[in-house]
Amino acid sequence: MPNSDVQVTNGSPPRIDTSVAHEARVFDYWLGGKDNYPADRTLGDAIATHIPAIRDIARANRAFLGRATRHLVDAAGVDQFLDIGTGMPSAGNTHEIAQRVDPSARVVYVDNDPVVLAHARALMASHPRGKTAFMQADLNDPRSILDNATLTGTLDLDRPIAIMLVAIMMYLRDSDDPHGIIRTLLNAAPSGSYLVITHPTADFDERVMARVVATIEQAGITFRPRTRAETESLFAGTDIIEPGVVPVTTWRPDSCDHVDPDPAWFWAGIGRKP
Repeated sequence: MPNSDVQVTNGSPPRIDTSVAHEARVFDYWLGGKDNYPADRTLGDAIATHIPAIRDIARANRAFLGRATRHLVDAAGVDQFLDIGTGMPSAGNTHEIAQRVDPSARVVYVDNDPVVLAHARALMASHPRGKTAFMQADLNDPRSILDNATLTGTLDLDRPIAIMLVAIMMYLRDSDDPHGIIRTLLNAAPSGSYLVITHPTADFDERVMARVVATIEQAGITFRPRTRAETESLFAGTDIIEPGVVPVTTWRPDSCDHVDPDPAWFWAGIGRKP
């Protein structure tokens, strides 16, 4: 049901270059979406030659997003979400999951892809008791997110929020200071807020992941897998809740889930700011 308070912030008209692959559209392709182009499909297929289960892995990340969101609303009482690197609209978006449990939940989506921005209105069908907003901004500049009027007009930063960084941190090199970026986001959030991360890793097979990294970077996309210890370090300043940083398929799976951790290729976890 549409919400009259839906907001889209886009600074300037989007310039879309569909001849260049974009990570959000590659994920959309793996998830079976339609908002992708030949360059995205070419890269997605190239990665699949190294990891044939990549579509299952993309779905596993999406399923984790759902489980994490339900847990935060139902068990932790969180009703505000900052979803950064949200990607293309698809079934089971953060606001849809959260508002099934708490119709008053509020969500701000952030992405840097103008194609995602162009599809924002399709994504934002909020429950009338809640609120959903979207902004085009870049995680590399967290202040551009935190200081945006869309954020401050949608979320109350005096109350706990959940910062969702699902399948996004791998696009930051160590020189981009990912720890400092997360620290800036957490510093703006009050006690009782949560940090949600999934992150690809070479821990399952270093040689295969090295080929994946080469394929992705040849397409002009930064890609930095991290070990379990490196992923855990991204949660600095929070207390990681049970079961810790684990394969994405094994983080509190639903009773009907088929759990096979080996091909997961992603670590997942949630931390709480004390």
